Amino acid sequence: MARIKPQALLIQSKKKKGPTRISISTIVTCNLIVVLVVLSLIAAYRHWSHRSITEHEYGSQILEDAETLRELKFELPSYAVLNTSKGLITVELHKDSSPEIVDRFLDLSNKGYFKGMLFHRVVKNFVIEGGEPQRVGTTEDWTSREKTQSQLATSPKHEAFMLGTSKMKHDNQGFQLFITTAPIPDLNDKLIVFGRVIKGEDVVQEIEEVDTDEHFRPKSPIGIINIILKREP
Repeated sequence: MARIKPQALLIQSKKKKGPTRISISTIVTCNLIVVLVVLSLIAAYRHWSHRSITEHEYGSQILEDAETLRELKFELPSYAVLNTSKGLITVELHKDSSPEIVDRFLDLSNKGYFKGMLFHRVVKNFVIEGGEPQRVGTTEDWTSREKTQSQLATSPKHEAFMLGTSKMKHDNQGFQLFITTAPIPDLNDKLIVFGRVIKGEDVVQEIEEVDTDEHFRPKSPIGIINIILKREP
């Protein structure tokens, strides 16, 4: 067997392939990919962290707004002073039992709706009524006394000196006011009570005693000058 000369071995070893080198561009590309992944993770973390904080703050804001609305509702005026041509009548408003009617009454009072409103119908030992006299289905229906009051179911809310309005559908313009001058048990299906007189019962009685015609209309004008809303009596 022929021996390979040392010089030939040297040449042969040089011809063997060495380890593959990684190019600089490949290294740079890999590093960029790693950086992009890290940045994406950081951005995602910041996004969800900010969203969580925002949702928490939003929920807290909703709770604060709800609490504010409750406080505002609590601070709504609880009393109204009817300044009439015969004197002052102070009524306590029933915000819990008739909230929608009270809100409507307060809104109209603030808009000056009741200024100059006349008590156009006065029935002794019954009610005094203010509002639009052309509206039908009010006191005239109730003055037919075919039934005796002892035969009718009574309701504490329809005692004397209660403030109410008709159960007829209210539009955006009209609002009838009634003040009872005696217990009226047969008004249960016709009247929504939303307050009671706590001062000025004598004024109500003075209005009740005015002279009226055969249609229960006062012969001399009696009306509401204005209404003052108060949180304290």
